[in-house]
Amino acid sequence: MAIKPLGDRVVLQKSEAEEKTQGGIILAGSAKEQPQTAVVIAAGPGATVDGKKVPMEVKKGDVVIYSKYAGTDVKLDGEEYVIVSQKDILAIVG
Repeated sequence: MAIKPLGDRVVLQKSEAEEKTQGGIILAGSAKEQPQTAVVIAAGPGATVDGKKVPMEVKKGDVVIYSKYAGTDVKLDGEEYVIVSQKDILAIVG
């Protein structure tokens, strides 16, 4: 099943949390810091503000950094995603 975001929404697949610290210490599940990077799975068509179309700045496959407390977590077909507004995306990596 595919997710098709509406308006200026973007579907992201979060990057995996690090299993080890740089010093080699293995982290327990609760101690892992959740990364704020993700891959764009799908992007909506863009929003309309004051009658003008606002284009999307991200596209499928982009690696992005998003706001820490942004979005809605969704689980679909065993995969976990987060849906955010384009304004919650801070940067494109790469």
